[in-house]
Amino acid sequence: MVRLTKIYTRTGDAGQTGLVDGSRLSKSAPRMAAIGDVDELNSALGVALTHELPDDNRTQLGRIQNELFDLGADFATPGPDFAPSEMTLRIVASQVERLEAEIDAMNADLESLRSFILPGGDACAAAVHLARAICRRAERSAVAADADVGLNPIGLAYINRLSDHLFVLARWLNRTGAGDILWKPGSTR
Repeated sequence: MVRLTKIYTRTGDAGQTGLVDGSRLSKSAPRMAAIGDVDELNSALGVALTHELPDDNRTQLGRIQNELFDLGADFATPGPDFAPSEMTLRIVASQVERLEAEIDAMNADLESLRSFILPGGDACAAAVHLARAICRRAERSAVAADADVGLNPIGLAYINRLSDHLFVLARWLNRTGAGDILWKPGSTR
């Protein structure tokens, strides 16, 4: 269990931050951009959770929020060994597989897409669409960090699959509400 007794440490005042192994790097490093974007995604999911949504989806998003903290710890752990251990948090294949199973289950209830859709619908679906867009940015940051220092490939798969999950969840939340808002190419010319 993590225990924080003091929130500020002053150790980052010069623009450096610590990684899990105690090493330090610039707060502007690609690895830190990825970790920060994952944190922003987690916050966006927190906003989505303030809306009314079915218990199963609330449970899914709560689990995903915890996994995003794990993903942040994974990305903050340097080294070429991506195996989880008692002391090392790593995203594992079963977490990606669970996202895929949830995507398939939600997608089974949806009509096939006839067009690209615009983010929106009811308030909760719109919040999930925003989280999806942030997730895609987090993925781009993670890919850049991977090119720079090497990240857990399963963590990269997780963030990619999560953006798909959030897209399908937003559609699923709209199925009984406002519905998907279809893109009408060139309709305002």
